[in-house]
Amino acid sequence: MAGAQALKNSEDQVLSESASKIALSRDLAASAALTPSQRAAIFLSRVWAWVFLGLMALFFVVSVPLATGGSVSFLTIRNSQNILVAIIPVLLLGLGQTFVIIAAGIDLSVGWVMSLASVLSALALRGAFNSGLPLFPSVVAGLAGGVGGAALVGFVNGVIIAKLKVPAFIVTLGTSFITRGAAYLLSENSTVIGLPFGLRAYGNDALLYYIPGAGGGLYFLHRPEVGGELLRHMDIIFPYPVVVTAVVVAWAIFLLHRTQFGRHTYAIGGGMDAAVRSGIPVDRRIIQLYILSAATSGVAGWLSTLRFTAGSAVIGDPLLLSSIAAVIIGGVSMFGGSGTIIGTVIGALIIAVLTTGLVMLNVEAFWQFIVVGAVVIIAVLIDQSRDLIIGRTKRGLRR
Repeated sequence: MAGAQALKNSEDQVLSESASKIALSRDLAASAALTPSQRAAIFLSRVWAWVFLGLMALFFVVSVPLATGGSVSFLTIRNSQNILVAIIPVLLLGLGQTFVIIAAGIDLSVGWVMSLASVLSALALRGAFNSGLPLFPSVVAGLAGGVGGAALVGFVNGVIIAKLKVPAFIVTLGTSFITRGAAYLLSENSTVIGLPFGLRAYGNDALLYYIPGAGGGLYFLHRPEVGGELLRHMDIIFPYPVVVTAVVVAWAIFLLHRTQFGRHTYAIGGGMDAAVRSGIPVDRRIIQLYILSAATSGVAGWLSTLRFTAGSAVIGDPLLLSSIAAVIIGGVSMFGGSGTIIGTVIGALIIAVLTTGLVMLNVEAFWQFIVVGAVVIIAVLIDQSRDLIIGRTKRGLRR
C-alpha cells in the first residue's frame, strides 16, 4: 500500500512538472515576442509596489518634519517598530489569502476566524493555567486551541468548495457569519479576561531593547529595569509577535516557492481543468489551501490575545478588506495563477506606512481610506494591463 501511494505521488509530481514545463515554454515564447516597450511595461508592473513603497517612505521622511516644525521625525527606530507591529494581523491574514487567491479562490471568513481564534486561545490558555499548568505550556495550549479551531473552519470551507462545488465567495461568506456568531457565544458577548498576569510579556516583550545616551545601552532578551526619562526613551526592537510573524512568512515563502504544494497552487490557479488533467489532486489541495488560510488567521488571533492579554470576539472584524488589499497591492492576480509572498509583505507594508504617515501628518481617517482604496484600484489596473499585454502576445503566437 505504501509503495503504491509513493508511486502515485511520484506520478503526480511528474505530471505536475510536465504541465509546469509546458506553461513555462509558452511563457518564454511569449516573452521573446514582446517588444522592448512591452518588456519595460511588464517589468515596471512587477516592481511598481517596491518603487511606490520607497517613494512613499521618502515623502513622509521629508514631509513629517516639515509639517511638525521638526519636532517629529518619521524615520525613527520606534516608528519603524510600530509599523512592523501594525502589519502583523493584516500580513498573517494576507499570507493564507495569498495561497487561496493564487489558486483562483477567495476567503471572506479570515477576519472572523481571527476573532474566533482569539476567543478560543484565551479560553484554552486560561483553562490550562487555572488547571495548574505553568505559563509557557498554557501559552502553547492557547496556540493549539486558537489555530486548531481556526483550521476546523478552514476544513469546512475547503470540503464544501472542493466536494460540493459551491462557489468560494458564497461558502466563506456564510462561514464568516457562523464564525462570528460562535465567537460571540463562546465569549458570552464580552471580552475574555482573567488571563495570567505574566502573559503580557509574551505579547509585548522583545528580542532587543535600546536606550540612547548616558545610562543607556543595548539589551538582548532582557527588559532593563529603568524609569523616568530612560524608560520614556527606551526603544523596543523586534517584539516577539514580529519574530513569530517573520518565521511564518519564511515558512510560507518556502511552502509556496520550494514545494510541490506550491507548484500545485499555481497550477490550479492557472487552469483548473488543466490541473485535473495533469493528475494534480485538486480537491485535496483546495481543502488544504483553505485550512492554511484559516490557520494563519488563527495565529493572528493567538498573537492578539498575547498582546492585549484578552480574547476579543471582534478583533478581526475590520481586517478582512485590508488583508485582501495587501494581497492585491502586492501583485497577486485576482484571476489566479500568479503572485508571491514577498509581494504580500510589500503590500502590507505599503498600507501600514501609508496610514502611519498620514496619521503623523494629522490627515483625517476618511482620507486614509480614500488613499488606500485608490492604491488598490491602481494595483488592479496595473495587473490587468500586464495580463493584457501577455495575453495579446500569446494569441498572436497561436495564429
